[in-house]
Amino acid sequence: MTGQQERPRFHLLGAILRVVSTLAILGFAAWGAVALFYQASGPSPVRLAAAALWVVVSLAVLIAYLRWRSRLAALIYPVMIAALLFWWGAIPASNNRDWADEVGQMTAGVVNGPEVTLANVRNFDWRTSTDYTVRWENRTYDLDKLATVDLLLSYWSSPAIAHTLISFGFEDGSFVTFSVEIRKERHESFSEIGGFFKEFETSVIAADERDIVKVRTNIRKEDVYLYRINMKKPAMRSLFMAYVDEANGLVETPRFYSTITSNCTTIVFAMVSRIVPGLPIDYRLLFSGYLPAYIVDVNGFMPGLTLEQLRAGGAISARAQAADTAPDFSRRIRDDVPGIAPLTQP
Repeated sequence: MTGQQERPRFHLLGAILRVVSTLAILGFAAWGAVALFYQASGPSPVRLAAAALWVVVSLAVLIAYLRWRSRLAALIYPVMIAALLFWWGAIPASNNRDWADEVGQMTAGVVNGPEVTLANVRNFDWRTSTDYTVRWENRTYDLDKLATVDLLLSYWSSPAIAHTLISFGFEDGSFVTFSVEIRKERHESFSEIGGFFKEFETSVIAADERDIVKVRTNIRKEDVYLYRINMKKPAMRSLFMAYVDEANGLVETPRFYSTITSNCTTIVFAMVSRIVPGLPIDYRLLFSGYLPAYIVDVNGFMPGLTLEQLRAGGAISARAQAADTAPDFSRRIRDDVPGIAPLTQP
């Protein structure tokens, strides 16, 4: 009687094992194919052939495993997976590639007391997406005169996805804006899928606000929103230095960009968490278009304003397009933004 009870249990466990193994093989077949397509050496036809070969071998192993209960297939495929993962882990990030102009230099900072000198602050003059004047400048900022922190979110497709920028304002009315971006090569363009498969390195760009906002509002025609962050000066200073540390770290040790774990919003969250411990993890950190609602929940905006008021008043694209080359660009894009007092013209 006991043997009869154990036999169905054994068959059930065997069936579960086959289902799990099948899903694992199919999963690694798909992941390995995309990984090989993005990272195998050679031109696109060679990479496509490598991806196709991986899929064919994976499916052959799966058929052998399911149809003939092949122990050899059960032993060979884990070895194949281990070899693939070893190759994947050995792919190095690099700072030496033929970079696109807008990420051609790397920001780095040198601290001297309250002053921080940033090398390679981007200050392009954008006329179109392909017609621009390249300028990289060294600028010095006095953190004792740091006055404001603003969040900018730039939307280009879905309301769930936005690019995150942080702009630091100083008492003289000047601004510097930090952006964590993909560091793409000259022939590359942004790809969410590529961001999962080591297609891009990570770059911290420090830029003149006119450059980095105007390219989004005036050139790419993205919808950009500006929000004043409710932050005390020691926290502002700490956040600024967190960007400098991140930029310097990437100069020393390049790192791949990740669509999920190392993007423009998750890195900002990691920085702010150093200043305000205990911030809750939330899905809106991944779906960055919804970030303002999260910041409202943690009391990060100026008090006394609803999210609807902040969003309506913070829509700056039309103001940026009107300001264009005006010398007081930063002041004009902040006109009527809730929680912001009139700025001194630089």
